[in-house]
Formats: sequence, C-alpha cells, structure tokens
Amino acid sequence: MIEFDTRLTQKLRIAEQKGLFRSLSVFLAHSGDSWFWLAGLILMWVLGNQYWKYRALVLFIAIVFTAIVVFVVKNVFRRKRPEGEWGQFYRLTDPHSFPSGHTVRAVMLAVIMLGIGPLWLGLLLLVWAPLVGLARIAMGVHFLTDVLAGAVLGLLVGGVVLLIL
Repeated sequence: MIEFDTRLTQKLRIAEQKGLFRSLSVFLAHSGDSWFWLAGLILMWVLGNQYWKYRALVLFIAIVFTAIVVFVVKNVFRRKRPEGEWGQFYRLTDPHSFPSGHTVRAVMLAVIMLGIGPLWLGLLLLVWAPLVGLARIAMGVHFLTDVLAGAVLGLLVGGVVLLIL
C-alpha cells in the first residue's frame, strides 16, 4: 500500500515543473495556511456585523481545535514528508505528513460553513477544499493518503463542531 501510495503521489507531483499549474498549485497550497485564516477571521471579527462575528468566532475556535487534533495525530504516526525542495518552511516546522493539516482545516471549514451558512460560502469552500489537498500533493509536501486521511478527519472534526453548536 505504501509503495502504491508513493508511486501515485509521484505521478501527481508538479513541484519541479514550470508553468500555470505549478503557480496555481503554489497559491492553493498556501491558501490553507492557518495564519492566513486566523488573520482573516480576526479581520472579519473587527469589521463584521454580529452575523459575521459569530462565524469568525466559531471558525477561529474550530481552527485552534483542529490544530491540536492534527498535532496529536501527526505525533502518533510520525510519517515523514515526501522528499523535496518546495515548502521548506513546512518541512522545518512540521516534518510529519500524516495527515495533511491543510486538508483537515480546509474540509473542516467547508463542513462548518455548510452547516451554519451562508450556503454560498460553504459551497465555495467545498470546491476549494479538495483543491488545497491536491495542491499539497502536487507541490510534494504530502502523500495521497495524507490528504485522504486529512479529508476524513476534516469531515469528523467539522461534524463534531456542528454537533457541539
């Protein structure tokens, strides 16, 4: 299974190539960064009305909770990231790849927004989430199974948050 995962992951990788797909993958791979989302949610809290403040608070807490869950799971499995040059920041700050925290976060955000609305934003995030995971594979910082596990974990965490709400 690991050999199959490694071969398929290598076929999806474009980090060493030039062109539009690589540029798009770089953008999408970074779009799931937690600092980006946390900064945006703080801005939403400051500038938004009560409707958006509530959503910003829910998502902020959910992102922090998700980070803790992902940290624990990564330290249980300790799977090394695929070899590569791109994403040195990720490789230095978090050498473990399983599961993809970016994918967990992206799917979790989509699930929560589908549950609390607005629907248009939930649907937009539902399209964006798998693209983040694919971009993380394309840029060589995750294996396919890291992203698939991240999607499942994101569904679970998002569902738990909705149940709590």
